Amino acid sequence: MEDSGRSRPDDEPGDSTGTVLGTTSADRLVIAVLLMAGLALLMAHWVQLNGFGTRPISVDKVPLRPGEYQLDLNQASWVELTQLDGIGPTLARRIVENREKQGEFAQVEDLVRVRGIGRRTIERLRPWLFVEGRSSGKKQKLLTN
Repeated sequence: MEDSGRSRPDDEPGDSTGTVLGTTSADRLVIAVLLMAGLALLMAHWVQLNGFGTRPISVDKVPLRPGEYQLDLNQASWVELTQLDGIGPTLARRIVENREKQGEFAQVEDLVRVRGIGRRTIERLRPWLFVEGRSSGKKQKLLTN
């Protein structure tokens, strides 16, 4: 028996219009163009980040100038002392504790009384330290050339 009035599942209207997943061929073309443009922009960005085609530049470095500022050993906090090369938080706290317990330092060489500081450390730190009396109240002084 023939079914002349009924359509078969193979003859659905969606198949004859050329849609795939609800997109037409024109939609697929727009999506493909957008994806290619995005990929091209991504590659251009990657090339730029890698520095392709650039030459390295030479930078003139300013020589280090030790001793541009100095700290007063009798006024400096442990935080200020940690800014000095080779002085960590523990050693800086020891310096402050020693100053509080044994009194002010009369000269930079008095740092030798702090556990963990020897003559070599004192000589390395000498350009950045000074000792001034209580009356001045200065914590730092700038050196002038």
